Amino acid sequence: MARKPANTAVPAPRAWQRMLSGRRLDLLDPSPLDIEISDIAHGLARVARWNGQTKGAHALSVAQHSLLVEDIAQTLNPRWSQASRRAALLHDAPEYVIGDLISPFKAAVGLDYKAFERRLLAAIHRRFDIPEHLPDSVTQAIKAADHSAAYFEATVLAGFAPDEAARFFGTPKLPQDLTHRLQGLTPMPAEQANTAFLARFTALSA
Repeated sequence: MARKPANTAVPAPRAWQRMLSGRRLDLLDPSPLDIEISDIAHGLARVARWNGQTKGAHALSVAQHSLLVEDIAQTLNPRWSQASRRAALLHDAPEYVIGDLISPFKAAVGLDYKAFERRLLAAIHRRFDIPEHLPDSVTQAIKAADHSAAYFEATVLAGFAPDEAARFFGTPKLPQDLTHRLQGLTPMPAEQANTAFLARFTALSA
């Protein structure tokens, strides 16, 4: 009697990540139920902006960058709802899972990272009571704040000349006191960035 062939099926590759909260996030089909703000804060505080190519004893984290973007957006849009401010704070939240892939790398690889990021960001928005589709005015204001933060990160910490940074991010037009604060930008230790991010989120969720 012929022997049955052994089962040679290759198991599907693992597409989930276990978080410190105990959640298991499916990267291909992320559920809002598996998203925790503590995991986001912890991850973003340990993801370096600019591939770590910044001055200082600590890397500039995505968590600290997110705080800058929310601060800039709120300063320029003082009438915003808390949901819009949460959207600004969480604009890069998918990077707690996928890291901060710099734009030149995404262009070189050619994969559609944006579609993946949008799917995860939509789940994050649902989890934290943010409209999945923000008004265009809010989306554009967050993007402008992101570019302003990037300009100061580039010139203060990443070795860009002002005219070079302006070509990529534009020249920020911000209130003088905010400009002065950004010119003194110093990277936070990871735990400090984690704590500050959680505190800001809590304040915006009251």
